[in-house]
Amino acid sequence: MASEPLVLGFDTSAAYCAAALLSGNRIIATQAEDMTRGQVERLIPMIEEMLVGAGARWPDLARIGVGIGPGNFTGIRIAVSAARGLALALDIPAVGVSAFAAISRDQSGAHLPVVPGPRDQVYMQVLGDAPQIVPRSKAGALGLPLITAASGGALAQAIARIAAEHSGAGMPPPSPIYVKPADAAPSRVIAPVMLDDDA
Repeated sequence: MASEPLVLGFDTSAAYCAAALLSGNRIIATQAEDMTRGQVERLIPMIEEMLVGAGARWPDLARIGVGIGPGNFTGIRIAVSAARGLALALDIPAVGVSAFAAISRDQSGAHLPVVPGPRDQVYMQVLGDAPQIVPRSKAGALGLPLITAASGGALAQAIARIAAEHSGAGMPPPSPIYVKPADAAPSRVIAPVMLDDDA
């Protein structure tokens, strides 16, 4: 087991499941798998495999960092729910990290962090404004280099490092960044069935 405090970072906001383990200033394990679905079943086993490979156990974790988006609606919910549940079970802080912050962490000079979206669009956030999704050409017209994450694994590593830099004490639980409403919606034709309180 590593002697330094262990910080876990993970992200499922895109078509992958990615996690990284930080000990002190050193990334000691990273695991990432491309997948368009199945993150909910794969995330916890992947983290456990990574911990075992590093000679660590769940109680050895000191802090959790989780990607809060923007990105895939369901993927963000999976990661944030897992982080909140693990933090509660292990009695450790969980720190929500936006993809924008994770992408920008190791960048120098003026740039615009962006997250790829559907149909040649990108998620972006101009300082002081709310995150939005725009055509890539509109983001490019701002005149700054557009920077994306090199990979899901790189994003998970940055999330772990940012979480390590924050104590997490007194912070609210991680909360998703949703830029647009979910594609799924309740049926407008069939009314929902209301259960009795005794059911």
